[in-house]
Amino acid sequence: MKEREFDIVAPDDEIFENLGDLGAFRTGGKTEREIEDDYRERSNYVEENLWSKVQRVGKKISFAKDIMALYSYMKDPYVSWHRKAIVVMGLVYFISPIDAIPDIAPLVGYLDDLGVITALIKYLGSELIPYYDSKYRR
Repeated sequence: MKEREFDIVAPDDEIFENLGDLGAFRTGGKTEREIEDDYRERSNYVEENLWSKVQRVGKKISFAKDIMALYSYMKDPYVSWHRKAIVVMGLVYFISPIDAIPDIAPLVGYLDDLGVITALIKYLGSELIPYYDSKYRR
């Protein structure tokens, strides 16, 4: 089978360089300022609530180290805000008591959270490796 050749129109980070280009996405008619304020508000929500959730359920879940790496990624000042926003939304879903599968359901309660965290890890790929504690790196 012959491989197809693809032209790279713009690297991922260049797509969001000019926030005026966000009109192509569904932003609900929000201005650039409103989008940034919404990001900051959700980021603060993660800051305030993540630790209590991790302390409460950390021993029940096997992906606590992934959550810590995502949090470190979110706090890195060198990561662009649009990539952080994706992580923030995943962590908000993890923290939120309203889930597709309630966390109090035995054995399966955290499967939806695991799915969201796994999707984030898959999306970020090797970009996330430096944010893991050194004892978890391979």
